Amino acid sequence: MAQALLACPGYSSVRVVSLLFVGNEKTKEQILRAELDFQEGDTLNATKLARRIELNRRRIFNLQLFHQVLVEVVCRNGDLTVLFSVQERWYTFPVPILSIADRNFRAWADRSDKWRRVDYGLHLTRKNFRGRNEELRGNLQLGFNRKYELFYEAPGYGRRRRVGVGFGVSYYKARALDYATVDDRLATFRPQNGFPIERRYVTAGLRWRRTVRLLTAFDVSYHRELISDSVNLLNPDYYLGRTTREYLDFSLFGVLNQRNTFAYPLTGRYAQAQVVYRRFLTNGSPPQVSLKARYAHYASLGGNFYYSAATQGQLRFSRRLSYADNRALGYDALVRGYDPYVVDGRHYILLQQGVSYRLFDAGRLQLQEIDNPKINSIPLILYLNTFTDAGYVSTPSVVAGNQLPERLLASIGVGLHLVTYYDRVFTLEYTRNIRGQGGFFLRSEFPI
Repeated sequence: MAQALLACPGYSSVRVVSLLFVGNEKTKEQILRAELDFQEGDTLNATKLARRIELNRRRIFNLQLFHQVLVEVVCRNGDLTVLFSVQERWYTFPVPILSIADRNFRAWADRSDKWRRVDYGLHLTRKNFRGRNEELRGNLQLGFNRKYELFYEAPGYGRRRRVGVGFGVSYYKARALDYATVDDRLATFRPQNGFPIERRYVTAGLRWRRTVRLLTAFDVSYHRELISDSVNLLNPDYYLGRTTREYLDFSLFGVLNQRNTFAYPLTGRYAQAQVVYRRFLTNGSPPQVSLKARYAHYASLGGNFYYSAATQGQLRFSRRLSYADNRALGYDALVRGYDPYVVDGRHYILLQQGVSYRLFDAGRLQLQEIDNPKINSIPLILYLNTFTDAGYVSTPSVVAGNQLPERLLASIGVGLHLVTYYDRVFTLEYTRNIRGQGGFFLRSEFPI
């Protein structure tokens, strides 16, 4: 980049005369152009050119369609030629399903029938469908839980790729159901025959995206859910005395993603917010409004040290909530170290922070036996991470025997984070919580 600027001495601004892309055999060029904040004919400030080019390179890389994105700049007499060179990924992923039928590994390991609580099948993802960054996802899951799903996402149409759509259908039924929370743990009902719960839904929505960093989505979904008579007898509040319920969800979601990379971010910030209005079609169930928000910040501390901090929370309003809707921590959001537990309630806040040190960076390991460049290069980076978490759940009433609602939850721990193939992150952590309990935990995502 510096050499490119030296080729145009005396110029305070330069004019983009040509944008070139190589390596995008499947990806349409218009998809890449839509991510850039400049086009041919634009005039750019020469003193800020290096940073602007790098920010645009990251935009293309964070589409998560390429192994790497390189950029070259040639500047002659104030005229700028920019060349982006990309290496495409493998876009079709038929992944066998062999997974545990629980919230996390510790919850599964504590089950007496854990070896029966296994799901198997096929998860198929087709990324960059038609070369337009569209995505098709399908699930054919058998075993303990049955799931049949098909989803389609088109992030944007048109020259600037601003307006897109999303569609999906899902059918699910399970051989066991967590019907109540007893002593801060889920109580499970498993009948001898049949499925105690069945869910189905269809969803459709619109997408508005400024770039890969800024997305807004509006979705409408129809849900129909059934439980067995036995579940209703065990916990009449599960669906507020009903065995069947139908409702519509209206969801507005926005995300601002300014992280340097989406898989394991080291610098930047991330913010998201969602509001959901739920209108029941069955009588006797009052409507609900849910608000969720999350903010995370990432910073370099110098050398190989990096700091991350995040806060997220939920507010849920309704005259009366069913047990199935009265969920807070231990489900999607978790204070690490409390993996065996769930905390029910309407509102929660969760604070997390950590410091990472890059122990090892092997770059890209080349598999000489494989000729395909889409799969023969494996990144391998290892981080040592220390962290603290804290959370709190608020609820109008606490069920007798449950001790975690309306109390501070906190933990501290240390872990190893492995960042590797196709943005995969695997973590091994040792955590101790404020109750004096500790243990090792396996996870498959970056927790902050």
